[in-house]
Amino acid sequence: MTQIKTPFGRHSTAAEVVKGIDLSGKRAIVTGAASGIGIETARALAQTGAEVTLAVRNIDAGEKTAADITATTGNGNIHVASLDLADRASIATFVAAWDKPLHILVNNAGVMALPEQHTPEGWEMQFATNYLGHFVLALGLHKALAADGAARIVSVSSSGHLLSPVVFDDIHFAFRPYDPWLAYGQSKTASILFAVGTTKRWFRDGITANALMPGAIVTNLQRHVGGIQTPPERQKTPEQGAATSVLLATSPLLEGIGGRYFVDCNEAAIATKRTEDYSGVAPYALDSDNADRLWDESLRLLGQ
Repeated sequence: MTQIKTPFGRHSTAAEVVKGIDLSGKRAIVTGAASGIGIETARALAQTGAEVTLAVRNIDAGEKTAADITATTGNGNIHVASLDLADRASIATFVAAWDKPLHILVNNAGVMALPEQHTPEGWEMQFATNYLGHFVLALGLHKALAADGAARIVSVSSSGHLLSPVVFDDIHFAFRPYDPWLAYGQSKTASILFAVGTTKRWFRDGITANALMPGAIVTNLQRHVGGIQTPPERQKTPEQGAATSVLLATSPLLEGIGGRYFVDCNEAAIATKRTEDYSGVAPYALDSDNADRLWDESLRLLGQ
């Protein structure tokens, strides 16, 4: 399988990636689109002429973001909808209200290194928010995605996946001492396996999914760890951080491509061990058997 290379790199911006791309008449959903790279992902999609829905927890912040995107892009088809990925009822309400074909789903929302928390179902909060909520959302939107015949799902992961595989025997830290970074790493591995499993199951419906590492960007994601720790020379702006998400969502180079992991707008190499710069993608995160097991376990957790 040939490793995908593009003309873009770590310094490319989302606006540069979408230049010349016309998605008029297409619809996109971006979760967590009221902060950080979510804003710039939605803005770049709006620049293509797509109709964009900001799926957010904070409606006021979402409305302000939507107004700003319209003002900067001239695109008036920017909508805001309530979505809490840790709340199954919230996801069900969002899905029930969606009655149109969907062309792009960007699973962007996330949390990082939380103190130990669990949902009412007993699910570890980072796993529930970063992965399982997006899994439920995609399941609910499957028919809308399949209606297009060439829909794309973008799963925002992290180099933090190199910290931990999915520990299937104890996903929710019922037996292990809780470690916020291991929980984060596990959830981001799950986000990559989601892309593998989704492409495997839904490719015949014209749906492909890919995962990515956006890079180190100063956002409120780091609020639980005292701010960003990455040296300034390795940091990105939010516009640069959104570039890989937007590439996977829009580029003709990714047509029909799924189940892969990208960094700096290019497909990442397989890592044989975790290095100091956290480069590459762990084999366990792309393993088809792991993806199948995660899919089955997710359905079991949901009672399906």
